[in-house]
Amino acid sequence: MQSNEGGGETYEIRLKGHLDVRWADWFDGLTLTRESDGTTVLRGSVVDQAALHGVLGKVRDLGLPLIAVNRRRDQ
Repeated sequence: MQSNEGGGETYEIRLKGHLDVRWADWFDGLTLTRESDGTTVLRGSVVDQAALHGVLGKVRDLGLPLIAVNRRRDQ
C-alpha cells in the first residue's frame, strides 16, 4: 500500500441520500459533498484500516445505505 503525505490512504465513501454538511466534523476531517444524483460522498485521508472501520461504523449508525468504498490511487 502506498501512503499519501497525511500518513494514510485516501478514500471515497459514497452514501445513498444527502447528508447535511453539519455532519462533516463527525467524520474526522473527511470532506462531505452532496452530489446531484442524490448521493453524498465522503473524501479524504484515513490513517489505517481501524480508522476506516470507525468511519464505516458511523455511516451504519446514521442508517444511510452504503453504495461504495473506493481507495483513491491517484492521490
